[in-house]
Amino acid sequence: MSLTWSQLEDMPLLDIIGQGETRHIEFKRLVHSPKKIAKSIVAFANTEGGIILIGVDDDKRITGIHSEKEMLEIVHDAVKWHVEPVLRIETEVVEYKKRLVLMVIVPESSDKPHYHISTEHDDNPTLKKVHKKKVYLREESHNKVASPDRVFLMESAGDPLKLSFGTNEKMLLGYLAKNATITAQEFSSLAGIPFQKAMQTLVALVRSGAIKLCTDGQESYYCLQDA
Repeated sequence: MSLTWSQLEDMPLLDIIGQGETRHIEFKRLVHSPKKIAKSIVAFANTEGGIILIGVDDDKRITGIHSEKEMLEIVHDAVKWHVEPVLRIETEVVEYKKRLVLMVIVPESSDKPHYHISTEHDDNPTLKKVHKKKVYLREESHNKVASPDRVFLMESAGDPLKLSFGTNEKMLLGYLAKNATITAQEFSSLAGIPFQKAMQTLVALVRSGAIKLCTDGQESYYCLQDA
């Protein structure tokens, strides 16, 4: 079982490496792209926090970094240009047997969700540049794109909870008592309400603890809390 973020914060480097890659730890032998490491930074901030060790191979070997200055610039550019909203991280360089490891310490954010920002070419013949925003979460030892339902739930977390158990809410709970799951689109059709209204109702019920949101890959569905 992987250690929690709070347990890792004050651990020595070798003890952290000994845990292997987990929900809270990621190894990177080298980092060349601010855009790529920004995905890991965003994922840790949106989940429970974590530590990125640059200069450590997947097999736990300490390979070290060649240029502390270059690595720090890449991490700085990642946060500056590819993370939104602004996110505070910490960096620390640790030496082991004359090899340097850059620790990128990413606390869990209280300002979720953080978006990964990238500029890419679209698929049309003009190769027009388009800006893309994605939310990443940390699942086990991987960074995964969050489903639209999960993003909506995260975006709503700071809003006042407004919930009334009216006809639609009772219909939903009655449906879930007989059927294991329901999607937002299915609830929209069942209740005959706009999709956005269905999402707002579902998220309010999740926040109240009446139901829970589950995700299978990019597919999200809702079920009763005790299911």
